[in-house]
Amino acid sequence: MAKNQNTRIRPITLQADLDAHTATQAITDYAPANAAYSKTALQANLEAMRAAQEAETNAQNALDAARDAVAAAEWDFHNALLGVKDQVIAQFGADSDEIQALGLKKKSEHKGPAARKSAAA
Repeated sequence: MAKNQNTRIRPITLQADLDAHTATQAITDYAPANAAYSKTALQANLEAMRAAQEAETNAQNALDAARDAVAAAEWDFHNALLGVKDQVIAQFGADSDEIQALGLKKKSEHKGPAARKSAAA
């Protein structure tokens, strides 16, 4: 038995186990003393493993789809809010308190261009 059964089995080890399972099924006179290691019990373990792997794949696909839906909804919200900001600027002006309430700077708060100093000759 493995010491840490909370980690995944490496694919190369799992493939070796599958190969050993196939070989075990080919042994005609295999009759273990412990029924937990019989061919039928081994086959049931294989089917349970495959069902769990399939469930994991389905759950991962659902997570990927949900993540895509969330990203699309976030972008839709963000783009709508950018449109709202444009509409507030158009309705109330670029120097209004409403612009400031949305987190934007008023036009009068922007720093003006700095005067250029002439080069000393």
